Amino acid sequence: MKRQFFLAAALCALPTFAFSDMVVSDPYARSSGPSASSGAAFMQITNDTGQDDVIIGVSADIAAKVELHTHIADGDGVMRMVHVEEGFPIAAGETIFLERGGKHVMFMGLNTPMENGDEIEVTFTFENASPLTVLIPVDQDRMPEGHSMGGHSSMGHEHKN
Repeated sequence: MKRQFFLAAALCALPTFAFSDMVVSDPYARSSGPSASSGAAFMQITNDTGQDDVIIGVSADIAAKVELHTHIADGDGVMRMVHVEEGFPIAAGETIFLERGGKHVMFMGLNTPMENGDEIEVTFTFENASPLTVLIPVDQDRMPEGHSMGGHSSMGHEHKN
């Protein structure tokens, strides 16, 4: 009887988390070429936690710097890639699309070339949910659906102030 009581007491002492999962769908990564110093990852992330959240950071060992980026038009209408320091909000029950020409994960200062078939381990940090680590396959040949966007090599890189 004491053993059952101890087990019940121990289970009650465990923390309860109000979060389910952040779900990643259809991830892939690519660079603009075999000798590129940067690359990017794209996917959909669905917030099934029941609470609004924000993707506040991302990390990976493949590059010296890994950031959340998006594209914005400057005053002259030229699209520029910028670091989004405040992160990407993702409402409860909603899906955020990280895609070419829009929001994405940016790898700068690649430590090794990104080759077809490789997998990159990427960890997302959230304001509320637990960190999420995913394996993202490298697919240099994949074309974005409905877009004619070229590689990242033609975009300028700036940090959003």
